[in-house]
Amino acid sequence: MSAGLFALLDDVAALVRMSAASLDDVAAATGRASAKAAGVVVDDAAVTPRYVQGIEPKRELSIIWRIAKGSIRNKLVFILPLALLLSAFLPWLLTPILMLGGAYLAYEGAEKVWEKISGHGGGHGAAGSGEAAADGASADGAGTAEQDPAEREKGIVSSAVRTDLILSAEIMVIALNEVAAETVWARAVILAVVAVVITAVVYGAVALIVKMDDIGLALSRRSSSGVAAFGRGLVKAMPVVLSTLATVGVVAMLWVGGHILLVGTDELGWHGPYGLVHHVEEAVHDATGALGGVLGWLVNTAFSAVVGAVVGAVLVVVMHLVPKRRAKSAAH
Repeated sequence: MSAGLFALLDDVAALVRMSAASLDDVAAATGRASAKAAGVVVDDAAVTPRYVQGIEPKRELSIIWRIAKGSIRNKLVFILPLALLLSAFLPWLLTPILMLGGAYLAYEGAEKVWEKISGHGGGHGAAGSGEAAADGASADGAGTAEQDPAEREKGIVSSAVRTDLILSAEIMVIALNEVAAETVWARAVILAVVAVVITAVVYGAVALIVKMDDIGLALSRRSSSGVAAFGRGLVKAMPVVLSTLATVGVVAMLWVGGHILLVGTDELGWHGPYGLVHHVEEAVHDATGALGGVLGWLVNTAFSAVVGAVVGAVLVVVMHLVPKRRAKSAAH
């Protein structure tokens, strides 16, 4: 009886050790996958604050929370199951789907540049010409000031969640590629953890950024002169910070979109464009010593942004200027 009990306890202990080792493996793989996706996480954090510019301060956190819920739904409900299914049965389809998302990001970024240059901005920065209706703009071209606030918020959240879908897809695919050797269940757990952690980090940072002016205002009312001065400095700095982030967000769309397209064409067999970028990146890396890693990355980023800008500009012409010319021709 006692021998059987000890044998059972040994089996249980062995099972616990195996489970602990498996959990360690999953944790390590999760860390690797999250680190690989870090670049896109920065882009996501830079893109999102522009959606709450001009929004009533008391509504900012509510909108960010709604976008965060949409983001986690994108990752867990749509992207994760689809990525696992495609990686198991149609792995070759992941790259073309991701490239379509990259083209959309490039289009969105180029459209923002066009709006800035032409003076036909979309108010809060929602993506795509087709989103005018979602943003609540009236048919006679009335501005966002005449919109119903609830409808405007709905349009902002919808636009942000659509943009997040592309960025989240890249995050999840990058993470999936990093853990491709794991079992399907381990991949599912790792991707789910990556999705939750990255969403919390991104939108926690975004919430902190957009509320920093309120924090500064509260600090400016403290009795300590040093703390009050720091608070006033925060209040003055935040409009510049938010404006800079809005610009970084647009550049990030072009950069990420272009990078997806470059890597995608390479994986599909057209090695020339990305091969050239990689060659220049390595040349800069080898020629600049200690700064080689940073400067090489900047070269890759610059090339990616240019590709995103070119592809995005072509799509803007196709989606905006061509239909307008046809409409004018039809009117005459």
